[in-house]
Amino acid sequence: MNFSGFARPDGSVGIRNHVLILPAGLLGTYICSFVEGTRTMVSSDTPTGHTSRDRETIARTLIGLGSNPNTAAVIYFSRGNEYPEMKSSRIVEEIARTGKRIELIDIAKEGGTLSALTKGIQLAREMVQEASRLRRQPFGLDRLSIGVKCGASDATSGIAGNPVIGNLFDRIVQSGGTAFFGENTEIIGAEHVLARRAATPEIAAQIVAVAQEIERVAKSTGEDIRSINPVPDNIASGISTLEEKSLGAIHKAGSTPIQGVLKYGEKPRSKGLYFVDNWESIGSIFGGYAASGAQLNIFQLGGGRWNGNDLLFNSPAVVAPLMYTTANFKTRAIAPTSLDFYSGTVIEGKETIEEAGERLLRLVLDIASGTFTKVETMKYTDPTQIYMKDPVF
Repeated sequence: MNFSGFARPDGSVGIRNHVLILPAGLLGTYICSFVEGTRTMVSSDTPTGHTSRDRETIARTLIGLGSNPNTAAVIYFSRGNEYPEMKSSRIVEEIARTGKRIELIDIAKEGGTLSALTKGIQLAREMVQEASRLRRQPFGLDRLSIGVKCGASDATSGIAGNPVIGNLFDRIVQSGGTAFFGENTEIIGAEHVLARRAATPEIAAQIVAVAQEIERVAKSTGEDIRSINPVPDNIASGISTLEEKSLGAIHKAGSTPIQGVLKYGEKPRSKGLYFVDNWESIGSIFGGYAASGAQLNIFQLGGGRWNGNDLLFNSPAVVAPLMYTTANFKTRAIAPTSLDFYSGTVIEGKETIEEAGERLLRLVLDIASGTFTKVETMKYTDPTQIYMKDPVF
C-alpha cells in the first residue's frame, strides 16, 4: 500500500509542503498572515529563565520542526545575544544537514524589526514558490511516521478506540515505518506490561524509570498523583483508577517491540515503535512528535468533556496535521465536522479490530497523500507548549 508524498534531499518524505518561520513571535505571525503556504509556532516559550536542560529541549524542538519531512524550507530569525544551546548558527547548521533550504535573518543587521519583516516576507514568497514546484510521488508505509495521544478517556477508549490505533501502529511498524506514543502519567500502573515489550533489558528499565520518576515528582509536591489523575472527566466517564486508565491507554501502542525511550523532540535512530517521555497536554505532545519526525498526529478521543459547546482543537504541531478518531457514538454525534474516523463499529459488532484497523490505514494513506483532515481546514492553530521539566527562574 502506498501514499503520495514529497521527496526530501535527506531521503525522508513529506505529506505536506510548508515553509516554516522560526522561532515563535511577531515576525513569524505577520509573515504567515501575509504569505500563503507558511507556518510558524504560536507559542510563548522562550529560553529566558529556563535551565540549560530545558533550553536544550527548546533548541531540539526548533531543530526537529525545521527538519520534519513536512517542512520544505525554513527562515530563522536571530534575536541577538543567545544562550549557548540556542545559538542561531547551531540551529541553522543542524537543519541545513537535511539538505533543505534555510535562510538566517539577523534582525539587528537588517536594521530592526520592520526591515527584517520585509526581508522575511520576500524570502518566504520565494521559498513558497520553489516548494510549489515539487510534485508528489508514490512511497510505501516504510516512509511514514505517526504519533498518537488519547484523551477524554472512557470505556470505549480501552475497548475499541485505542486497540484500533494499536492495530494501525502494528501495520505501519511491521511495514518498516515509525510510530510514537507517550504520556508519562498514563503508563503508571501499566509500566510493567510495556516493559515486557521492550526490545532490550535496558529499554525495559528506562520505561519503568519514566513511570517512577513522574511518581517521585508528584510526591515531592506532597500529593499522590492518583488524587490528580484520573481527571474529573475520566471519572465521570466511568474510569475509577489511574491504573485502569493506563491499562486502556497503552493499547494504542499496538503489539510490536518498543525500540527505545525518547526525550521530548528527540529523533529516533532507526525505524520502529518508540515511547516518548512527554506529558498528556495536547498543546505540548504533538509538537514534540513533529520534532521527532512525525508527519501526522492522531488524537483518539473518548467521551469525557466533549459537549455541544466544544470545538475540537486544531494541531499545535505546526507542520504536522492532526486527525481525530473516536469509538464513542456520543462524541461522534457531537463533533461530526471535526472527527475523521469512528471505530465504535467494533463495539457495535459491525467490524473486528483488524477490519477497523484496515479502514483506518486506508484513511491515513489518503490524508498522507494530500486530503485535509477536518480540523486542518480551519485557519486557527492552537498554541504549542514545549514540554519542559524544570522550574522557571
